Amino acid sequence: MVRQALGKGLDALIKQTQEISEMTTQEAQQAAPAGTTVSKIAVNKIVPNRFQPRRVFDEEKLQELAQSIKEHGLTQPIVVVYDAGLDKYEIVVGERRFRATQLAGLTEIDAIVHKHLGDQEMCALALIENIQREDLNPIETALGYRNLMSKFYITQTDLASYCGKSKAAVSNALRLLELEPAIQEALQAGTISEGHGRALLMVTDPAKRDMLFKKMNGSKMSVRQAEDAARALMFPTKKPAKTAKAADIASFENDLQAALGTKVEVKCGKNVKKGTLVIHYHSLDELDNIASRLKHKML
Repeated sequence: MVRQALGKGLDALIKQTQEISEMTTQEAQQAAPAGTTVSKIAVNKIVPNRFQPRRVFDEEKLQELAQSIKEHGLTQPIVVVYDAGLDKYEIVVGERRFRATQLAGLTEIDAIVHKHLGDQEMCALALIENIQREDLNPIETALGYRNLMSKFYITQTDLASYCGKSKAAVSNALRLLELEPAIQEALQAGTISEGHGRALLMVTDPAKRDMLFKKMNGSKMSVRQAEDAARALMFPTKKPAKTAKAADIASFENDLQAALGTKVEVKCGKNVKKGTLVIHYHSLDELDNIASRLKHKML
C-alpha cells in the first residue's frame, strides 16, 4: 500500500480537538465548535478510548484530582463521541479527568460530544493528545507511534510533524521497543529513564546488556554513568602492546559513538595519517537516525 500523510481533514480535526480540550466548561457551553454539542452525561454511559495509548495512571495524582473536582468541580469538559451501536459515549480526550470524576463519586460529567469520528481519527487523536501533553511513559509513546504508523502507513517524518517532535526523537523512541520485556517494564514503571534505555541500546550483547540493566536497578546510576558503563562493556580498554591505536583516536571513537548512539571504529593503516572510519548500523531506521544526527552536527 502506498504510504500517505494523515490528510488535511484529520489535521484540521486534531487542531479543533486540541482547542476544545483546552476550553473551560463555560466556554464550551457558550460556543460549541461546529460538529459538536455540550452535554452532561451519566458516568456509567461512558467507556474508555479503545486506542488509548496510556497504560499507567498515577493513582495518587488521580486521588488529588478527584479531591479537586469534589471541591471545585470539573473546570474542563472531556471530549467524547457517541457510539450508537453500544449506546455509549467513548472518550476521545480526558480519560484521566473521567477516572477522577468516578473516584469523586459523581454520577454525571460535562462533555463535548463529537457527532462522528472514525477508528483512525480516534487512534490519532488519542495518541497525539497524550504525546503533546507529555502524559505517556517512553514505552507507551513508542507503542503509540508504532500503532499510528501501522494504521496510517505514514513515515517517521510525517509522524514527527503531526506530533510536534523531531524525527530523531521518534526514531529513538521506536528503538526502545527493541529492548527486552523486563527493561521495557522498568521504563514503564519509571525505574529507569528513556536516557538509560538509550544507553542500554548501545550494548548489543544481550548478556552484557542484562548485566548493565541489573546494575542500573541496583544503584542510582545517572544517564551519563550508564553511557560510560555501556561504552566500557562494548569497547573494553585494549592493552597497549596489542594495539597501535593512539589514546586520542580511542577518545575520538568514544565521543563519536556517544554522539551517534552506535558503534564507531577508526581503522588506521601503517601510516596513521590515513585510515577508515566505520559507523555501524542495524536497521534502515537507525541509519536514517545517524544521517539526521550528522546533518544536525554540520548545520
